Amino acid sequence: MKRLFNFLRGMLLLEVTAPFPERFINLCAQGNIEFWAMEQVDEHTLRLTARRRHKKDILAIAQKLGCEVRLEGSRGLPDFLERFRARYAFLAGLCFALVAVLFLSRFVLTIEVTGNEQVPTAVILSQLRQLGVRQGVYGPALDRKQLAQEALVELPQLSFMAINLHGTRLEVIVREAVKAPERVDVAENIDLAAETDGLILKVEPELGDSLVQAGDTVAAGDILISGTVTMEPPLYSDLPARYFQTHARGRVWARTWRTLTASIPLESLGKDYTGREKSCWSLVLFGQRIEIFGTTSISWPMYDKITTVRPSALPLALVREQFREYEAVTLSLDREAAQTMVEGRLLEQLRALIGEDGTVSASRFTARVENGVLEVTLQAECREEIAVEQPGRALSEFQGA
Repeated sequence: MKRLFNFLRGMLLLEVTAPFPERFINLCAQGNIEFWAMEQVDEHTLRLTARRRHKKDILAIAQKLGCEVRLEGSRGLPDFLERFRARYAFLAGLCFALVAVLFLSRFVLTIEVTGNEQVPTAVILSQLRQLGVRQGVYGPALDRKQLAQEALVELPQLSFMAINLHGTRLEVIVREAVKAPERVDVAENIDLAAETDGLILKVEPELGDSLVQAGDTVAAGDILISGTVTMEPPLYSDLPARYFQTHARGRVWARTWRTLTASIPLESLGKDYTGREKSCWSLVLFGQRIEIFGTTSISWPMYDKITTVRPSALPLALVREQFREYEAVTLSLDREAAQTMVEGRLLEQLRALIGEDGTVSASRFTARVENGVLEVTLQAECREEIAVEQPGRALSEFQGA
């Protein structure tokens, strides 16, 4: 800290030559002249460092004693600023830079979102932008606590949000809400039926009566686990069977066979670029767009638009919009490439049907072309869970049986 103050005040490196150097030192001490780093070069010469403001007092003492004082150098902020005494443009630039740093450091330049996994960052930033939180906003004017509460009301996927300001960086910390477990109403009459045809491999009933077992063949819509539970009467009793209804629960695994078909035309419209291009340059300052070269008014019937944004550390971005004219032409697709693409989409569709726990045991593709259209068929053998919920039958059907 002492070195910093010495730098701000300025320092002089002096060499004093006198018949009696000790008298010079005593007079400086009596005059409260601060000096340090004193070094005796020879019997009559001293080298020392003193404050810049004591220069006149030191010269007066030297003249009184008949000493010779030679300035070897000077350091500090005053010397640095003195270089700009006759350079007004540099001095003005320095002042402007200092003011710009002090002023612009109060504005938000970057926004960081942390803690989110399922909720996209773009969704959070979009909601904050609607509340006025964006790049270029004046940071100290933001009521961060109120903004976090308003954002949470509009984002039910989040359970917590905190907004912290670190200079020009705005930090948004979020915590995602824990999804409440699905509530099952056991009093509701629900059966588990087969979603598709299949050969039963394993039955895991949790609630309800299982109507199938491993090795049975079922068709789509057959009841696998009934929500109507039968209570048999005591042995050798003439009492009728009793029934109560519940929400059937369980898992039923089956061997299934899926057939999926998709088609794609082998001719499609494409683009043939004419070579004519236009560009428009603009500046985006604090969210406001200012065109500086070119125009976005295009008279071409068909064109591509390519936008390139070059951000900077300041709330300023350079935007280039490039327009390329093209004409629509008919293109022929490569059959092998088209078939590979369709097969990939069919596999994605199959995986969505059998779920994350399902597996594909075997698969086979067939393809044919008819009237310029490629049709691809996927036949697959799978192992999947086929139980789906459906409303149960009325209790009167069992009581009347």
